[in-house]
Amino acid sequence: MSRILVSGANRGIGLEICRQLAARGDEVIAVCRQSSAELQKLGIRTIEGIDVSAADDVARMRDALAGVHLDVLINNAGVLVRDSLQQLDFEGIDQQFRINAVAPLRVTAALLENLQSGSKVFTITSSMGSIEENTSGSYYGYRMSKAAVNIAMKSLSVDLAERKIGVFVLHPGYVQTDMTDHQGHVTAAEAAQNLIARIDSLQLADSGSFTHAQGRNIPW
Repeated sequence: MSRILVSGANRGIGLEICRQLAARGDEVIAVCRQSSAELQKLGIRTIEGIDVSAADDVARMRDALAGVHLDVLINNAGVLVRDSLQQLDFEGIDQQFRINAVAPLRVTAALLENLQSGSKVFTITSSMGSIEENTSGSYYGYRMSKAAVNIAMKSLSVDLAERKIGVFVLHPGYVQTDMTDHQGHVTAAEAAQNLIARIDSLQLADSGSFTHAQGRNIPW
């Protein structure tokens, strides 16, 4: 049994990850801004009222977890603001940077004392943050924020190597959630199952990798 913290846990992929981990017997800690009826039904520890982009909220989460060892940290909270060159949304770009790029680093830094040798940190990113795979353009803020979090986690993988803490970025696939208006190739349950398989299989030797939930490496 592992103790696993999941941010953005009240719906979508985060909720399904919590559901499946709890069902197999892991101790799951859910972090979210506002809980949901579905999350409450799981009967797991929930720390709500946490905006992962707000320093005070993250500090309160850190204090609530003082002395709690985490085997796995999953930075799942994220936001998507659609834009294009014809309809740029600079406030949306700022928002996506705060939540998608800065918040995972803020949360991980706040919980470093909860991580020990053998712990693993996963950040849910997107292949839309891959420079090489960008052949369709647009989505400026989302793409930029995901590329930014990718490089942040790569640096973190180097800095935490001596402590034997693995750091990974995972692309869940094109998932049918509120974020995608329920369009996509896989359901949230299927995506969660695939992500959990990677969370189980990736080891310290793989730290710093950019991996699709189905297992293939994604070019930066």
